[in-house]
Amino acid sequence: MERENQTGGRHFLLLGFTEDSDLQSFFFGLLLSMYLVTITGNLLIILAIILDPHLHMPMYFFLSNLSLADIGFTSTTIPKTLVNIHTQSKLIPFTGCITQIFFFIVFGCLDNLLLTVMAYDRFVAICHPLHYAVIMNSCFCVMLALGSWLISVMSSLPETLTVLRLSFCTNMEIPHFFCDLPEVLKLACSDTLVNNIVVYSITIVIAGFPFSGILLSYSQIVSSILRIPSAGGKYKAFSTCVSHLLVVFLFYSNGLGVYLSSAATSSSRMNLIASLMYTVVTPMLNPFIYSLRNKDMQKALGKLLRKMVFPGKGTISGPP
Repeated sequence: MERENQTGGRHFLLLGFTEDSDLQSFFFGLLLSMYLVTITGNLLIILAIILDPHLHMPMYFFLSNLSLADIGFTSTTIPKTLVNIHTQSKLIPFTGCITQIFFFIVFGCLDNLLLTVMAYDRFVAICHPLHYAVIMNSCFCVMLALGSWLISVMSSLPETLTVLRLSFCTNMEIPHFFCDLPEVLKLACSDTLVNNIVVYSITIVIAGFPFSGILLSYSQIVSSILRIPSAGGKYKAFSTCVSHLLVVFLFYSNGLGVYLSSAATSSSRMNLIASLMYTVVTPMLNPFIYSLRNKDMQKALGKLLRKMVFPGKGTISGPP
């Protein structure tokens, strides 16, 4: 087979979901609807947190960063997929594919790290409530958020840059709706040992350690809640963690589903469904989970929506 070093002159083919034109129209409408809901929901969460002084707390600060990460995560893949379906084109240039891989890993890592930071925030709030204001001060929260962004970018660079050293065969078809790194590596004619070592090493560090931190935090949280004497106190303490736990469950269960589906079967259809859940459904559901389970967020969103519908009436913030 012909071997050629990819430097941006050629294109990959994203095979997408189906060749059927009717089903393509269905997927276009479905993806567009889900994308608009995701962008709108997460933007409303961010605006409500910024504009309502009552939400200027560490938990909501990290939530606004998570919403921003979800917007970036979804925007990395879905707009290009929509354009390809609309134009009946499957092409994506090599540079575009590399860019998509880079930002997909960045925002995926960022989601993971922010969920870990939010678990630590709940741990401090429940297990060390008297020291919460001192520990989770503004400077420390900003450092945690900036550190999550920086680590995500630094983790994505090695995985992305090592792709540039590869040569690719004449078969440039990716059985996916975006440039998924494992699928791209399968197309390489040159040795991918270095790439696999880098990918697995970073995955263990960036996914394994944070998930262990979440488990450790919640083991301490559950232990502290069980020591609360009143049932009402237990319920109040646990209710502050429910939304975060649901998001953690969605994120890791769908991420595990992507891994297991790719490892257990060669069916591209199963991989597509699992990836769709991971890249679109989870970011879309996160705003609903946090708004439906949180009365403060419901009030802030209500004020924001009233301000948008009736711009001359009322204020975002409530009485001091």
